[in-house]
Amino acid sequence: MPAQPAILVARAVFPETVERLRQHFDVEHNPDDTIYTKAQLIERLRGKAGAFTTGSERIDAEVLAANPQLRVVANMAVGYNNFDIAACTAAGVLATNTPDVLTETTADFGFALMMATARRMAESEHFLRRGEWTRWAYDMFTGSDVHGATLGILGMGRIGQAIARRGALGFGMRVIYHNRSRLPAEQEAPIGARYVDKATLLREADHLVLVLPYSASSHHAIGAAELAQMQPTATLTNVARGGIVDDAALAAALRERRIAAAGLDVFEGEPAVHPELLTLPNVVLTPHIASATVATRRAMAELAADNLIAALTGGTPPTPINPEVLAGRR
Repeated sequence: MPAQPAILVARAVFPETVERLRQHFDVEHNPDDTIYTKAQLIERLRGKAGAFTTGSERIDAEVLAANPQLRVVANMAVGYNNFDIAACTAAGVLATNTPDVLTETTADFGFALMMATARRMAESEHFLRRGEWTRWAYDMFTGSDVHGATLGILGMGRIGQAIARRGALGFGMRVIYHNRSRLPAEQEAPIGARYVDKATLLREADHLVLVLPYSASSHHAIGAAELAQMQPTATLTNVARGGIVDDAALAAALRERRIAAAGLDVFEGEPAVHPELLTLPNVVLTPHIASATVATRRAMAELAADNLIAALTGGTPPTPINPEVLAGRR
């Protein structure tokens, strides 16, 4: 019997997923959940045909050159800015991700974070926990309404559309959006979504939610110039990727009350957080948990496993990022 292909599971993951992978592969797992340095990752990938990765593992030309036997890298995430896709494709390495399975869960969280931001929930909870609540006041933690407000969405993919449905159908919000391309009319009509240019989006949104993918072109898509175009009563919610927002510029805008508040699940350079954001009362901070339900994280793990198994056993991976690699193997 031929030896099973060897793979690396680079972070701790559900034991059931690891056991499923062991049915097909010689698995090196990382149950201690150590985040490997680049040198450690290169060493761990020696002799491996595949890798089960998360956003922590940077797969770039240097890593690929050191491991020419690598055939597939499967991200347990919908985002894949940790992969150099051009380098993967040039090296003949298939890259995969886990879209779709986290759409509704992430939309739930994005909408919840936007609501918590608008209604100053974190700020008021801290006030209560400090024992400062001694009486009612007419203006105590007054925030801004969500129902009937204008919801602006930057990036109208699957998650953006799911957030738009929640706003329009559940809260009677007016939905405006900006995207690289306009949605078909049949997708806009049920929620009354209106396509606008970016300047209009920034100017008109009461609550701006970011759900665009990270790339070189979207780096600092929201910076000082864009924040200056927003209403002083507006909120900003980011459940997309760190680096889309210039966190230093955002901290300054929040400190100076040039926008009302922000809700952030992702950060530039995470897990590091811009230190000023940690001191500001008008920002809700969460540690990149928009997809964090048990059911969704299991689905993500299983889809990543599906991709690995198919790629290394002659099947067709369900969610390839660079499918041209598959075509080249035929």
